[in-house]
Amino acid sequence: MAEKELRRMSRPELIEIIYALKSNEESLQKKNAHLEEQLNDRTIQISEAGSIAEAALQLNDIFSTAQAAADDYLTSIKAANVSMEEEQKAAEKEQMLNGADE
Repeated sequence: MAEKELRRMSRPELIEIIYALKSNEESLQKKNAHLEEQLNDRTIQISEAGSIAEAALQLNDIFSTAQAAADDYLTSIKAANVSMEEEQKAAEKEQMLNGADE
């Protein structure tokens, strides 16, 4: 409002305008506080989501390492099994040759 208009108003009208402005200010302060609270909640959620994502990445690394170790173990077991089968076949062959000589 222009200054001239305010000067022409009566005291009760000015008080009413002041009251309306004060009520509006309080309402805006409450809304601001609520929005700040929502912003903080979202910031926490984003932070937690980041922590969860980091934990998932770390678990992926752990699982990858565990899988690699399991694969190495299976490879060594298969190699040992092949070696044992070859030894067994050689022993059977030797036994057959020794049995044929007798």
